Parts: sequence; structure tokens; C-alpha cells
Amino acid sequence: MDISVISWLTSSVIIAAAICVLIKKILDLRRVVPTNQVHIVQRAKKTISYGKDTGNGNTYYEFPSWIPWFGITKVVLPVSVFDLDLKAYEAYDIGRLPFVVDIKAFFRIADSNMAAARVASFSELKDQLIGIVQGAVRSILANSELEKIMSERSVYGATFTKEVSEQLKAWGVVPVKNIELMDVRDSQQSHVIANIMAKKQSLIEKESRTEVAKNKQLAEEAEIEALREVQLKKQTAKQAVGEREAEADKKIGIARAQSQAEVAESMKATREKEMEVERVKAVRAAEIAKEATVVNAEAAKKAKVLEWEANKESALLEAAAKLELKTKEAEGIKAEGLAKAEAEKEMQLASVKAQITLAEKIGGDQNYQEYLIKIRTVEAQEAIGVEQAKNLGNADIKVIANAGDVDSGVKNVMDLFSPKGGTAVGGALEALANTSVGKDLLSKITSSKNAKIVGNGNKVKQD
Repeated sequence: MDISVISWLTSSVIIAAAICVLIKKILDLRRVVPTNQVHIVQRAKKTISYGKDTGNGNTYYEFPSWIPWFGITKVVLPVSVFDLDLKAYEAYDIGRLPFVVDIKAFFRIADSNMAAARVASFSELKDQLIGIVQGAVRSILANSELEKIMSERSVYGATFTKEVSEQLKAWGVVPVKNIELMDVRDSQQSHVIANIMAKKQSLIEKESRTEVAKNKQLAEEAEIEALREVQLKKQTAKQAVGEREAEADKKIGIARAQSQAEVAESMKATREKEMEVERVKAVRAAEIAKEATVVNAEAAKKAKVLEWEANKESALLEAAAKLELKTKEAEGIKAEGLAKAEAEKEMQLASVKAQITLAEKIGGDQNYQEYLIKIRTVEAQEAIGVEQAKNLGNADIKVIANAGDVDSGVKNVMDLFSPKGGTAVGGALEALANTSVGKDLLSKITSSKNAKIVGNGNKVKQD
């Protein structure tokens, strides 16, 4: 093969290899910007930002800055939120009391070109931002009291943010949220905050104990009040029950007393009526006994007279026995009839008058009616007895009463003046005349007409 051809081929291969190496080198210089970054590329006199939402794409070639026209310089900045921590920053309050604070801030690059014009790198940007925050914190805290700073940390965070916002515009950076005052504490040589905390703690403990004591007092008072209310309600209910029971007992007692009084009054009235009846009975019994004694005495006296007169007139009676007996029987019947008629008349009038009087005065008093009936019965019997005694006295006869009482004896005598009695006497005389002794007796009676017979039949006087 021709040497020149070989040389050409060798040169071609070398050139091709060099071109490949060059292409590879160029491809290695290709940069793809991540979505959370922005690359600010300075080429010759032109500055271009590459990245998301920049409008220039997110790829470029990073040629070394020594290559003319194509050489570049770049600044890589984040487009996402980044934070800055200000740890253990020593500050002073308005009274020059030392203390330490921790600050945390969140920022975002709003204008990457402006930020790239200010700094050469992101670390340098952070350092400058920390300086800005330190200056704002120092100036604000130096015009405040430590106790206020501790109690109003959120307020101071907003103040810090407002203070740095205007300055951050010059760096193309904006705060995402308020700067946070994370902690406030004593420095190594200071115990101010500890003393303040102890003071606040003692105050809080005091308030807590006071509040607890107050709440305990209120709870005890509430329990006492509730117990008192319960006791009052119990006493009120018990009192109400007692009053109702007392009222019921009172009503029952009054009703019982009234009932007992009515019963006593009724019993008293009944006893008075009974006593009055007994008194009237006693009086009437005494009067009747007295009258009976008088009647008996008069009757006994008249009986003796009648016995003497009977013996005196026995002859006359024996001589004209039938005529005299009939005459006496007629007169006796007449007298008896008149007496009975008069007695019945008086009894009927007395009964009518008694009924009228009783109807007007006592109405339906059964006990008193019975009493009056008994009184009228006694009076009627008394009147009959008196009339019988009078008739016996006028009859000029001797009555020997073998009955148990005067009334029965007188009643038996009155039977002689009835038709039955007359028949009996006539029959007795006829029977006596049919005997020898009777004939002798009748003859003696008729022969001694004017002789007076006394006692056992012996003649004591001859007219």
C-alpha cells in the first residue's frame, strides 16, 4: 500500500478520534438545571438564568471561562424555600441585661439575577442574609425589656420580619413566613432569665395555690349550701307532713269530740228523760200508794159499817130477799152502767186530750208517749177504784174480800150486781129454802125481822 495512503488513513483516524473526544468533552459540559435550582450563567457581557420558569430553558453548556466568547461563569441558587438558623445569638435588652436567643427564618429567592449580582455563591448569600437578620434582631431587642421579649415572642417575630423585608429586596430575596424567635435564655455568666422564671414560677404557684384554695373554698361553700338546702327541704317537707298530720289529728279530734259531745248530750237527754219518767213514776206511785192507803182505810171503815149495817138489815133482806135483791140488782146494774159509762167517757176524753197534748208537745217521743199512757192507765184505774169505793159505801153492804188485793175483791163484789150475780144469789136462796136448816134459817130471819145480827149471828139488840 502506498505510504501516502497509509499516512492519510492514519491522519483521518487521528482526526476522527480527536473529533470524538471533542464531542464527548462538549457533551460532558452539558448541564441540566434541577427543578429546585436556578443557574445564573454569565457569558461575555450577557447574563442568562436557566431553570424552571425562567423562560430560557433548563439546559446549557458550561464551557470553561478561559475559552473566549464561549467561556462562562455561573452561580447556582435554590428556587425552593431555604432556612437560616441564628443559634445562641447574644443580645441585650434596653437595660443592658444579657441573654441569648435562637432565631429561625425562612426565605425564598424571588429575583435570581439580582441575587447572583450580589453574591458569587449561595453560601455567601446565606452569610449576608444572616448578617441582615442579626442586625434587625439586635436593634429591636435592644429597645425592649427582657420580660416583654419573653412574653411576646410571636410579636417580636413579626417585627423582625417587617424590619428585614425592605433590606432583603436588594438581594432579590423575600421572607416566606415570619421570623421565629425560637428561644430566649441566659448566657453563661447571666442568671437574669432564671430569676425571672423563678419569680414567674413563684407567682404562678402563688396564683395557682390561691386559685386552688379559692376553688376549694367555693367547693366547700357550695357543698355546705347544698347540704343546707337539702336540710331545709327535708325540714320543710317534714314540717309540711307534721302540719298535715296535726291538721288531720285536729280534725279527727274535733270530730271525735263533737261526736262524743253529741253522744253525751243525747245520753244526758235520755238520762234526764228516764230520770223524769222515774221521778214521775215514783211520785205517781207514792200518790197512788197514799190514795190506796186512804181508800183502803175508808174501805175498811165503811166495810165495818157495812158489816154492822148488813147485820142490822139482815132480817129485812131475808124477808124481802127476792124483791130487795132484784131492786138492788137493778140499782147496782144501773149504777154500774152509769159508772162504767162515765168512766169510759172520762177515759175517752182523757185519751183524746192526752193524744192532742202529746201530739202538740212531744210529737214522736216514744218513751214519753209510753210514760203518758202508763200515767193515764194509772189514773183510770184510780178513778175506777174511787168510784167502786164510793158505790160500795153507798151499797150499805159488808164485803169480805179474800182476793189478793182490794181491786180484785171489789171487782168480785161488783159481780153480785150483775145479772149473773143476781141469778147466783137467787139460786143460792132457793137451794137454801129446800133444806131443813135453810127453812129454819129463813123462818128465823123473817120472824126476827127487826133483830140486828152482828158477828157470828147472835142477837145483840131487839128493836
